[in-house]
Amino acid sequence: MAQPAAASETRPWRDAASRPFISVRSLIKRFDDFTAVSNVDLDIYKGELFCLLGESGCGKSTLLRMLAGFEQPTSGAIFIDGEDMARVPPDRRPTNMMFQSYALFPHMSVEKNVAYGLLREGVKKSEAYARAGDMLRMVKLEKLARRKPDQLSGGQRQRVALARSLVKKPKLLLLDEPLGALDKKLREETQFELIKLQETLGVTFIVVTHDQDEAMTLATRIGVMKDGVIEQIGEPREIYETPNSRFVADFIGTVNLFTGKVAAVAPDMMRIETAELGDVRLPPQTGLTYGQQVWGAVRPERFALSRTRPEGAANAWEGVVEEMGYIGHMSQYRIRLASGVLIRATQSNRLRDEDPISWDEKVWISVQPAAFRVLTR
Repeated sequence: MAQPAAASETRPWRDAASRPFISVRSLIKRFDDFTAVSNVDLDIYKGELFCLLGESGCGKSTLLRMLAGFEQPTSGAIFIDGEDMARVPPDRRPTNMMFQSYALFPHMSVEKNVAYGLLREGVKKSEAYARAGDMLRMVKLEKLARRKPDQLSGGQRQRVALARSLVKKPKLLLLDEPLGALDKKLREETQFELIKLQETLGVTFIVVTHDQDEAMTLATRIGVMKDGVIEQIGEPREIYETPNSRFVADFIGTVNLFTGKVAAVAPDMMRIETAELGDVRLPPQTGLTYGQQVWGAVRPERFALSRTRPEGAANAWEGVVEEMGYIGHMSQYRIRLASGVLIRATQSNRLRDEDPISWDEKVWISVQPAAFRVLTR
């Protein structure tokens, strides 16, 4: 029986001895008085599907363009496969870039669009079209090879652009909002096609996106950016469950945020005094001191709802259901506590009973101590 792959092979970023495929060091990019990318350090490993995630204007596309060579850093260094890219022009880098607009030639067939880059490099016509055909089969467009781009759907044009980007066999593919032009349902379908294609080819992908759900679905790891700085790098679960700041907690998914201070620290317990919830009891955490200002983060699904006070609950509060919404697999609740704070909670409909909690009911909400994430910034 085959042995499972070692963690260093499937998640090399967890192995301190692993060699990064891409290393970015102290990278800065300024446009006049505006700093688009500020002192970024980043390691990406071979075979990763890494997502740069952030709001518009946070610097993620500028960082991508510097990796491609279309923008020159103000200072800092970029290494790809051990080679310093400082004096390497875009056409000599082991990269290719897929733009959001796809930039297909409207007068050329699908096949010619895909083969174009190879022909420009002097590859023999027979070989160029053979490789284009292989790539079109991989993206399941071989039957549309003779069509023009305007005869294709948005999803088909996206796959043509992807095939054209990959046919030259780059070591690194840079994708700037690659699914941005697709509708929601098609985006969701295409995400899994993109993952499967990336795994089949083994090419390192860096994807820029502003869509949190897209990043969580696609990525081996995510780099969350804000104002030119990478706030946190981690696997999707790590980013969601253990955010390192209020910004990351609030940007990824839905969260309840509370303001407070450390009221007590003991070997077996810590107490946070919050403005919204009063006292919250938690497991002890290192690095926190009495009186320190902190913020608490709780995901909506971490709250439990009941009509009676849960026995033995360390953290429980009474409130009234002010709003609720049924979304198929789950119900969303907004619960107003006596303090006036509005709590967002969700409950799986698979777990609901015959008499579900509804509007205007008095309820108790509770949270396990370990589910209350304490943030210091």
